[in-house]
Amino acid sequence: MKREAINAFVRSANGADGVLDFDQVVRDPANPTNLLPAYDSGDHLHPNDVGYQAMADSIDLGLLDD
Repeated sequence: MKREAINAFVRSANGADGVLDFDQVVRDPANPTNLLPAYDSGDHLHPNDVGYQAMADSIDLGLLDD
């Protein structure tokens, strides 16, 4: 699948200080090509509000300190 190939590239690419891996946060561990049902807006593509909150909560804001 193209999405998985792109994610693999981004995760392995050098030249970035870091990656915010939102796919890893919202995907279903039992079926990694799908969103976790609790985070699915219903279209099986976009997260719902709970999913977006999980994405926001996954960001370590300490990384932005000088």
